[in-house]
Amino acid sequence: MRLITFTRKGAQHPEIGARLPHAGGDQILPFVDCAKLNNISNFPSGMKEFLRAGDLVMNQAKAWVKTAHTDSSSILLSAKDITYLPPILDAEKFLCVGKNYRTHLEELKRTNLIKEIPQEPTSFIKLNSCLSGHLAEVVRPKGITKLDYEPELVFVIGKRALGAKKDDAMNYVAGVTILNDLTCRDLQLREVASGSRFWTGKNIPGFGPLGPEIVTIDEIPNVYDLWMTCSVNGEERMRVNTSDQIWKISDILEHFSRFIPIEPGDMFSTGAPGGVAVGKDNAADLYLKPGDVVECSIDGLSTLSTTIVDEA
Repeated sequence: MRLITFTRKGAQHPEIGARLPHAGGDQILPFVDCAKLNNISNFPSGMKEFLRAGDLVMNQAKAWVKTAHTDSSSILLSAKDITYLPPILDAEKFLCVGKNYRTHLEELKRTNLIKEIPQEPTSFIKLNSCLSGHLAEVVRPKGITKLDYEPELVFVIGKRALGAKKDDAMNYVAGVTILNDLTCRDLQLREVASGSRFWTGKNIPGFGPLGPEIVTIDEIPNVYDLWMTCSVNGEERMRVNTSDQIWKISDILEHFSRFIPIEPGDMFSTGAPGGVAVGKDNAADLYLKPGDVVECSIDGLSTLSTTIVDEA
């Protein structure tokens, strides 16, 4: 199932539903309308609440999706009539694990963006205020010349985890989505030099395109054998398999849930693969510019598209 958060054209209130891939154009199944058709009251209206409700609600949504083109065809929306929002707007914790792909570590070492290789998972916080949705326009602030792309696989937690163990980790995962962890290298290089861990260059408003959907974990045969790709204006810039990750989600969840409860709707982004602009000899030519369309994909599964625009 492809879970989304969206608004309808002309509306401002976020809703949740499912994206139904369709040859004639994607369709959207709004859960609020499904609940009304089936006389179900108090169905969750937000994604965090939906995940917190557990298997009963998840299975109800899957049943609606399965019969959508027969039982619910009258309420289906065209994807052209909605605006995609980040699948989760209000995560309590969105932790981004850094330095987690072997190929990316080599780039970071060559460009002096790291001084040593971590011996355990490390992370920084991605702020909700920087998130943007699929097909959003992201403003490159004036004075920023080194805007880089970072496609990342994100795990969305579906069940409270405290003291989780590696062998049981996947039982806490609801699904995966995509983050383009847009990074202002101008600011990042200064922050590395000063020892700052806030990562201003990753938390500028709009610099967290997320989505377009949460692909439920039952649709993914092996999360450690997915190809992450990034294309700019149709030109593929990188293609790296998730098998290149150093810390798997099992390591990450066990590490961070030792003392802190990880709640439904919390997210872990698992790091940028190798192939970002800053690691290339011609980096100046590859940094993102106004007008660029960036597509980050889990190959064959889901694609997140973003357009870069200049500050007015």
